[in-house]
Amino acid sequence: MSGQLIKVAILDMYNGEPNQGMRCIMDIIGRFNQVLTFKVFDIRRKSELPKLKDFDIFISTGGPGNPLVGDGIWDKHYYAFLDQFVLWNQENEIKKHMLLICHSFQMACQHFGLAEITKRNGTSFGVMTVHKTKDGMRDSLLEGLDDPFYAVDSRDYQVVQPNLNVFEEKGAKIISLEKIRDYVQFERAIMAVRFSDYMVGTQFHPEADPLSFIANLKKAETREKIINMKGRKKFRNMLEDLLDEEKIYKTNETLIPNFLRTAINDILRTKKMLSN
Repeated sequence: MSGQLIKVAILDMYNGEPNQGMRCIMDIIGRFNQVLTFKVFDIRRKSELPKLKDFDIFISTGGPGNPLVGDGIWDKHYYAFLDQFVLWNQENEIKKHMLLICHSFQMACQHFGLAEITKRNGTSFGVMTVHKTKDGMRDSLLEGLDDPFYAVDSRDYQVVQPNLNVFEEKGAKIISLEKIRDYVQFERAIMAVRFSDYMVGTQFHPEADPLSFIANLKKAETREKIINMKGRKKFRNMLEDLLDEEKIYKTNETLIPNFLRTAINDILRTKKMLSN
């Protein structure tokens, strides 16, 4: 492969479980195959992490389980990697870029002290509305998406109770929130954070496409779980949402491509400037 290609490292948090998320991420990166190449690193099973200097862009995936519990090896290495990423961007002119998804997002929020991670009263799974904040309205990650926009949500844990002093100190911003639920008293969970100009994360799954979600629904256990949680009418509505080109399709085709284009343009612009 050409040495001119921008290199993406996919940090696989799925712990070896069969999943459609990785296929979706690879598919989106494949849309930029004239510019990008990628390599996958198995974080939780093999404690594999890329050398920071060897890659330009990092996508850290979702994954199952409690984001606050590791084995004392891979999780410590992962947190150290996040710190190295921040330090690199403080010390180097050509910046690295990182997108954190779901499990990775929760771990990063906890590691940087931005908010609390708590177990939800019940699993959130399905097609959800996500609401932009004022900062989200201006953020390049969400450009081209409606307010609210639709995303696939799959989580037993949530990011809540933001420490606004830490947000201000680090220059981080909340860019989207959970849907408003007037009928319950629970705090709205944080759905996306701009950690810095070069690191951003989402609680939801922006990589998900209808094929990946329908693949999950083929499992009788998953299908029954959703029906028990939501009822058959909402389940049918969810299936309709999956086929609506302005919902999941739009998020899949917009958010991660926004992240990649921003990163690519920044890297190429900086390299060109330094070469002059």
